[in-house]
Amino acid sequence: MSDELSQKLKYEFQQPRYLKVALTHRSKGGEHNERLEFLGDAVVNFVIAEILYQQFPKATEGELSRWRASLVNRDTLAELAKEFELGRFLYLGPGELRSGGNERLSILSCAMEAIIGAVYLDGGFEAARAKIIEWYDPLIQTLSSAASHKDPKTLLQEYLQSRRMPLPIYKVDVIEGEAHQQTFTVSCRVDGMENITLGKGTSRRRAEQDAAQAMLAILKK
Repeated sequence: MSDELSQKLKYEFQQPRYLKVALTHRSKGGEHNERLEFLGDAVVNFVIAEILYQQFPKATEGELSRWRASLVNRDTLAELAKEFELGRFLYLGPGELRSGGNERLSILSCAMEAIIGAVYLDGGFEAARAKIIEWYDPLIQTLSSAASHKDPKTLLQEYLQSRRMPLPIYKVDVIEGEAHQQTFTVSCRVDGMENITLGKGTSRRRAEQDAAQAMLAILKK
């Protein structure tokens, strides 16, 4: 099983024990991945910060921080984990297995960070840096091709402020699904406007961005 995952990751561990620990949730007992997660979090944050600093020389500190936060968070790391089908390889305790822990975003994202920490210990910083660059390349390219590098909520706020209009108000209307697979429905309204837009997403933030994008479309018509 570890060989199959190594092929997906395109990284061969010299010390396979690191990979096993990275995949072991604390519910399993014994040595687990929380310490590796701590290490991987520091490594991925540094590498992504370095990439952004080099690729966007004119960006402000605030912009760099916002882009890094969009790339290194639970949702993005969990999506990365899903690309490698990480849930299939996790070692979980009976309770987590029964409750679908191998699909829970928090567990997947932590395991992904732990794997980055494991690669760092196994092959050193350059090996970890190379894998992070490879795994994150599509996301970095998407960020590079974005015209303004600003998210819809920021664009909506700036649009309204430039016209001295009230700032948008977001409200969570509906939360559906189990705790590890929730869908949020958020409404966005602006005082003085009849239109109310709705957005959906796997997190409140994504739903708000969706609603803000819809509101921007109305305002710019």
